[in-house]
Amino acid sequence: MENNTFPQNPAFIGSTEVSSVRTFLANVFSYMTMALVISGVMAWWFGNDLTKLQYLINFETGGQTILGWVVMLAPLGLVFAMSGLVNKMSGTALLATFLVFSCIMGISLSYIFLIYSMAAIANVFFITAAVFATMAIAGYTTKTDLTKLGSILMIGLFGIIIASLVNLFLKSDTMSYVVSIIGVVVFTGLTAYDVQKLKRMGEQVATGTETAQKMALMGALSLYLDFINLFLMLLRLFGRRD
Repeated sequence: MENNTFPQNPAFIGSTEVSSVRTFLANVFSYMTMALVISGVMAWWFGNDLTKLQYLINFETGGQTILGWVVMLAPLGLVFAMSGLVNKMSGTALLATFLVFSCIMGISLSYIFLIYSMAAIANVFFITAAVFATMAIAGYTTKTDLTKLGSILMIGLFGIIIASLVNLFLKSDTMSYVVSIIGVVVFTGLTAYDVQKLKRMGEQVATGTETAQKMALMGALSLYLDFINLFLMLLRLFGRRD
C-alpha cells in the first residue's frame, strides 16, 4: 500500500539543507570577521600611541599596570561568561558582549607593536589567513569524522596552557619555541575540527531564530580564538623582532 500522505522530494530537501548550512556558516564568518576587524583596529590604535600604552605598561619597570592586568584577564572572563550564560542571555546581549570582548582583546594585543615590526605583523597575518582558510575549507569539505582528532587537540590545548603558565616563571626561550610549534599544529587542526562541528550544527539549527544567532556567535568566538592563537604562535616563530 502506497503512502502518499507526506510526499518528499529528496533533491529539494538536500538543497534546502545545504542552503541552511551555508547561511549559518556565513553568519558565523561574518561575526568572526567583524570581531577581527574591531580587534585589529583597537590593537593598532593603542599599539601606536605611547600615551595610551602607558596606561597598560609601566615603561620604567617593563611590567604591566593594574589596568594592564585587567585588560589582559578580562577577555578570558568574558569568554567564560559567554559560554556559561549563553542560554540565559538574549541574542542582543550576547552580541554586545562579543563586541566588548573584541575591543578588549584588541587592546590586550597592542603590545605586539612594541615587539614586532609592522611588516612582520602584516606578513604573519596574511600567512595566518591563508592557513586558516585552507583548514576551514578542509573542515567543511572532508568526509572524515574529526571528532576523535578534536579530543586529541583539546588535550594538546590544555598542555599548551599549562606549559605557557609554567614558562611565565621559567622564561625559557626554548620552551616558548617548542610551545609555539605545538600551538601551530593544535590551532591549525582545531580550525578544521571547529568548522566541521559548525557545519553539522548548521544542519540542525533553524535559520533566522535567536537560537541560530546565539549559536553563530559562539561559533564565531571559537573560530576567532583559533585564528588569534594561530596568529600569535606564528608571530613568535616567524616575526622579526624590532
